[in-house]
Order: sequence, then C-alpha cells, then structure tokens
Amino acid sequence: MFRFAKAALNLTGQSARQVAVRHASDVSTEFHAKYGYPLIAAGTAFCIAVWGYVLTSTGITWNLSPVGKVEPKPWREE
Repeated sequence: MFRFAKAALNLTGQSARQVAVRHASDVSTEFHAKYGYPLIAAGTAFCIAVWGYVLTSTGITWNLSPVGKVEPKPWREE
C-alpha cells in the first residue's frame, strides 16, 4: 500500500507539465460554444417527451392527495 501511495503522489516535472497542458486545452470551450444550446434543447425535449409519456400513457394512478379519500374506521365500543 505504501508503494502505491508513494507512486500516486510522485509528480515529476514532466507529469506536472502534461497536466498543465491538458487543462489549458480549448477543446472544451469550443465544444460547448458549438454544441451547448442544441444539447440543452435536445435534453429538455427528451425529458419533456419521456415525462409526457409517463404521465399520460402508462396508466399509473398517482394518488396525489388523500384528502376526501381516507376515512377513519368506525368506532367500536366494547
């Protein structure tokens, strides 16, 4: 275990530079600038479509409020 922890914490100059170069990439910002809004719109449409199907076509009884549906049992005197 000690060797694993030592190797995990061992950052040489080259590995630190590789991490710095990896984080300096503009690929992420380019991707979000190019595909961000269409992905959000597609995800929103998909979510609305799935929930629309679930709410209307599956036949689930949601039973949202018990008011007026739950009545106490009659009182029994012994």
